[in-house]
Amino acid sequence: MTLAAARIDTGDTAWLLAATALVLLMTPGLALFYGGMVRAKSVLNMLMMSFVSIALVTVVWLTAGYSLVFGQDAFGGLIGGLRHAGMAGIGPDSVQGTVPTLLFATFQLTFAIITAALISGAVADRAKFGAWLVFVPVWALLVYVPVAHWVWGPGGWIREGLGALDFAGGMPVEITSGASGLALCLVLGPRLGFKKDAMRPHNLPMVMLGAGLLWFGWFGFNAGSALGANGLAAAAFLNTLTAGCTGLLGWLLVEQRRDGHPTTLGAASGAVAGLVAITPSCGSVSLLGALAVGLAAGVVCSYAVSWKFKFDYDDSLDVVGVHLVGGVIGTLLIGVFAVHGMTGGVEGLLYGGGLGQLGRQLVGVLAVGSYAFAATYGIGRLLDRLIGLRADEEHEQNGLDLTVHAESAYDHGVLGHGAPVSSSLPTAQKVKHQA
Repeated sequence: MTLAAARIDTGDTAWLLAATALVLLMTPGLALFYGGMVRAKSVLNMLMMSFVSIALVTVVWLTAGYSLVFGQDAFGGLIGGLRHAGMAGIGPDSVQGTVPTLLFATFQLTFAIITAALISGAVADRAKFGAWLVFVPVWALLVYVPVAHWVWGPGGWIREGLGALDFAGGMPVEITSGASGLALCLVLGPRLGFKKDAMRPHNLPMVMLGAGLLWFGWFGFNAGSALGANGLAAAAFLNTLTAGCTGLLGWLLVEQRRDGHPTTLGAASGAVAGLVAITPSCGSVSLLGALAVGLAAGVVCSYAVSWKFKFDYDDSLDVVGVHLVGGVIGTLLIGVFAVHGMTGGVEGLLYGGGLGQLGRQLVGVLAVGSYAFAATYGIGRLLDRLIGLRADEEHEQNGLDLTVHAESAYDHGVLGHGAPVSSSLPTAQKVKHQA
């Protein structure tokens, strides 16, 4: 056994293996969550946008992404080097802390995957699938990779220069995906019938199932970021559960007070909002802080999702209202609720730490949000000019499932007295019915 291999802790490794599988499961969970929220005519397209992100981001990550994020800093805290491009120099005995480096790299890969997939919710029902295949790897390399290095990489300027805290991805995952989603939906423009036609979720049980899988996977996302089977992982685990609960309750409270009806969509969205907000802060706040972070996210995000109607941007599945706003809330509240017992030093405003940490968190939020929005807007405009990002109007009208994938999510069988759909409807009506 080599000296490096002897440093591997089997307990930490076993937990991180499980956490990696949990986080990977979040992307199929997200696919179901998003798939249930769209109309029936484009549900398969929505599922495909998440699933194909797994393959595309994996190739980018193993080719260059991991090295650029976690390689030795190569340019003033902005980006890592290419020493480990293609995972060069990293073998089974390579160690990161107390776990194999290959496992650490795979765990971090699952974060990159779901971040890209999250953006698809902002452009649901109207993005070209072929253009999405180009956008995802370009975006992952030019947007996610630099931000992840700033926040987590050795020498990253937010991590080591600024001193802002982010335990599990408020800035690289939530704020980056939310700001990027806003930029891309502005490039694409609104769906046909936006603010005119009813665009209700077609399958709320699917939404609830997806939310449940996301919540399940989020324990790996947050507690796994401790990179060990230890007390910090346990605290992050409990904080994650707590914030998801108060986020759910906060959203339902607003719905009941405002609309008179607590909804299943609201429960699912509130839980996700709480989980989003606790992501950056789960390793920095106490249980009391987790309660407050989740509740704040549930309440504020329940109002934020309606901003798209006021400001006229069509964020189809509320990526901006939940992930951007929730990520900002959770990242900033570290500066309020951080406790020494969790951070090992930093304390928030509520515990006598002053405004310093809150200011550092704000700088990180503004820098990441601004960069992600500007870079994604530029990428979107360029790709729109070169290959076109928006689906054809006819395809959008008839549904992307049939027109792009030649499939339908639901086989309605027969109509009337046993007459097959194909024989009982004219051709134009067949497409409309099946969509």
